[in-house]
Amino acid sequence: MRIELEKRAAPSRRWSLLSPFVALLLTLVFGALMFALLGKDPIQALYIIFIEPLTEVWSLHELAVKASPLILIGVGLSVCYRSNNWNIGAEGQLIFGAIFGSILPIVFYDWQSPLLLPLMLVMGMIGGALYAAIPAFLKAQTNTNEILTSLMLVYVAELFLDWLVRGPWRDPGGYNFPVTRSFVPEAILPEILSSGRAHLGIVFAIVAAFAVWFMLRFTLRGFQVNVIGQSERAARFAGFSRRGMIWFSMLLSGALAGLAGISEVSGIIGKLQPEISPGYGFTAIIVAFLGRLNPLGVIVAGLVLGLTYLGGEAAQISLNVSDKVVRVFQGMLLFFVLACDSLAYYRIRLVGRSAAAGEA
Repeated sequence: MRIELEKRAAPSRRWSLLSPFVALLLTLVFGALMFALLGKDPIQALYIIFIEPLTEVWSLHELAVKASPLILIGVGLSVCYRSNNWNIGAEGQLIFGAIFGSILPIVFYDWQSPLLLPLMLVMGMIGGALYAAIPAFLKAQTNTNEILTSLMLVYVAELFLDWLVRGPWRDPGGYNFPVTRSFVPEAILPEILSSGRAHLGIVFAIVAAFAVWFMLRFTLRGFQVNVIGQSERAARFAGFSRRGMIWFSMLLSGALAGLAGISEVSGIIGKLQPEISPGYGFTAIIVAFLGRLNPLGVIVAGLVLGLTYLGGEAAQISLNVSDKVVRVFQGMLLFFVLACDSLAYYRIRLVGRSAAAGEA
């Protein structure tokens, strides 16, 4: 007897709706098994990761801090993936957005104006979009694989940031540490409430999610995104431009990643340093797929993945485990999301020995 995958005549709507929940359940089961193999109480571990962070007001603020970049980036990636453009380099676009947005408070550090913060946010979006324009140009003009180009550019961005903070942008009064000058108060993203660190970044994320959802649902551009993603041949007959969609989706995705980058630096860190992200750009790929490439679903998925970051930090302290355990947990979630998604297009079929022998 063997197991085969048989292609469905049409995608299963039921499995499309159920697959994120099944994937999350499987992740919890195998995550509990992983903690048990590490010699930790699996029930306690899952409680620390998923429940404990929701019991305090300050931790809810921290959840908003962790979720806001994931939602912003995930919303942009959902447009890319819906249109069949595979941007894997959002981490690099986040970094370049942070760099571009930090030009004013670092280079012109004496300038203090109410216009400073809005200009920083706009420049951050421009920086992310310009960096995403590189793989967009290569794909649109030379049909270069955007997965490879966008991914490789992440390492370029990381090294460029490292060079900046250790070289020309290093704080002369920073005792030779690889950091820039601290931002002036006018360059800091304000907190929403005085009870925690949640800042306007979460507001940007929610607004972006609803705006992109509206665009996908009710505008011609959104219709083009869906048609080109499902059938390029049908899109050509309709007169939709594939190259135009490459540019649109990649630039939108890069701009939102850049906004996430400058929001993270301005709202939390207050300066540039060699590491400004724990991998939000890569985790947002999981967020996009867990949210079913729907911007409103991305909000929920971003909160779930933000919870794994927050709970993972608590688990490192309470359970004395490595941060790599959390990365494995997130990787399992992506694996199960993709595996369960395949069941929307294929059904599992058991083939008996006699049938298998007849086929041979």
